[in-house]
Amino acid sequence: MELSLRCHIRVIDTFGTEPAYNQEEYATLHGYRTNWGYWNLNARQYMTMFPHTPDNSFMGFVSEELNETEKRNIQQNKVNNMAVVYGKEASMWKGKEGFLQILHRYMEVHGTVYYETQRPPEVPAFLFIGFGFPYEGPAPLEAIANGCIFLQPKFQPPHSSLNHEFFRGKPTSRGVSSQHPYAEQYIGRPHVMTVDYNNSLEFDTAIREIMRTKVEPYLPYEYTCEGMLERVHAYIQNQDFCALETPFPLANLSKPVASGASTSPGPLFVPLPNSTALGWAANVTPPPVWPPLSSLRLLVSQEGQSCIEACQSVLLVCEPAHFRFINNKEALRGLEVQCEAVDSETNHVLPAFSVARRECGLQRDPLLFSCAGHSPKYRRLCPCRDLRRGQVALCRECL
Repeated sequence: MELSLRCHIRVIDTFGTEPAYNQEEYATLHGYRTNWGYWNLNARQYMTMFPHTPDNSFMGFVSEELNETEKRNIQQNKVNNMAVVYGKEASMWKGKEGFLQILHRYMEVHGTVYYETQRPPEVPAFLFIGFGFPYEGPAPLEAIANGCIFLQPKFQPPHSSLNHEFFRGKPTSRGVSSQHPYAEQYIGRPHVMTVDYNNSLEFDTAIREIMRTKVEPYLPYEYTCEGMLERVHAYIQNQDFCALETPFPLANLSKPVASGASTSPGPLFVPLPNSTALGWAANVTPPPVWPPLSSLRLLVSQEGQSCIEACQSVLLVCEPAHFRFINNKEALRGLEVQCEAVDSETNHVLPAFSVARRECGLQRDPLLFSCAGHSPKYRRLCPCRDLRRGQVALCRECL
């Protein structure tokens, strides 16, 4: 497909596409080729249902938001000992007899089936329980928005293409820590409980705790109509994958100097107060980009840690649009990284450096800038950013 057409494409992508699987030649040479992916798009052109892959754009969806009267009516009619199982096919119930026996000690258990034309009857359930499949669907958010507690299994180890048939062939190495990681990470208790289903005592304790818990209907702002429109509007106004990106760093990016003073450029990255991260220097005029560079927080990952994990560890988000601004010697210098050599290579964990070998590598192919990449040999340079409350896809100054 011609570049002039390719840059206009947006791909709706349920589980996400990581850059290593997207760049065709690299995927083929390094074992990342799958039935999907290798489209050679900017990874942000893939749009996901949940914000699990920062390399992609989080589009999401809209879940029904109740008004105050509807919320009161739902709470008044809730039956605390009624549960609905998340699973419409018989296969989802197989092997779950032990869980059901424990659940039935305390609650009346309801199930759902597929209806082709008829809407199933509504039940005033208090618990919505997942048995591990399907992964990352909209139903848990809808249940929580209707005043249910969602109970789901924790996966140890996380399910991924390395150990689970369902994920084989998908263009991602992401490990799923529970049936619904978004609900676990971004909503959490008391609306969401994630427990080890292999531990019957822990499962039993969770059921009894749920029966004592009172919750109100809750819907994250980013899944409301307003939240989604705000996010998609920001993408439409600011994302442009057809424009040629100016090489960086620019020759004229230097701090203003007084007459007669030295004209040597100042540092691009400076330490931030009360933080181990670096930010864009206030006295250096940033190029006009989105998200703005005022949101950038430059961090170093641990060995074997992805930039997704490194940023999340300090309550930030990895921002792939900022990789090109830290893929340089200035970033290495600002982080005080000791390099005996700095090479430009094609590798989805770059920019990064090896402490043991004192080797530093910069990214040669912009399509391989990857928040998800990790290697036990390297510590990565990570372009984290801040985020708006209730809107993880946008930084504080993104609107």
